[in-house]
Amino acid sequence: VIAGIIALGSVVLATVATVFVVGLMMLIAGVAEVINAFQIKSWGKFLLWLLLGVLYILAGFVTFENPLLAAALLTLFLGCALIVSGLMRIVLGFSMRGEMPWGGVVLSGVITFLLGLIILIHWPVSSLYILGIFLGIDLIFVGASWIGLGLGLRRAA
Repeated sequence: VIAGIIALGSVVLATVATVFVVGLMMLIAGVAEVINAFQIKSWGKFLLWLLLGVLYILAGFVTFENPLLAAALLTLFLGCALIVSGLMRIVLGFSMRGEMPWGGVVLSGVITFLLGLIILIHWPVSSLYILGIFLGIDLIFVGASWIGLGLGLRRAA
């Protein structure tokens, strides 16, 4: 919870930290892809796996070289993904009209769609703080969940 509050206190720094973690994961995935490429028997698939691994490694280094550009691209992707996800939930919700929670699904889709739209309307400026806000909120909810679990286990003991 404290880490989430700190992240929300400095969302730009939290955004950069998020980008560095994504960059590190890209590097690890790229190395794994390159190692996996050497286990493939056919040349065509070997070259494809090797190319994918090298691209992941290059993308990881780009995130370390220019974290704000990487944050802008990740935020753009996030906004687009939220819009598509929101639209899909709205369509799914209306297709469930005869069932019980269809209104909740539609409401969830509208909120997701609007969140993605807000992110894209304010892009690229939103890329400075959106990832940090999401990280801070996530850390607060995860921390609160651990606290709740601990208190529940304490009562059960």
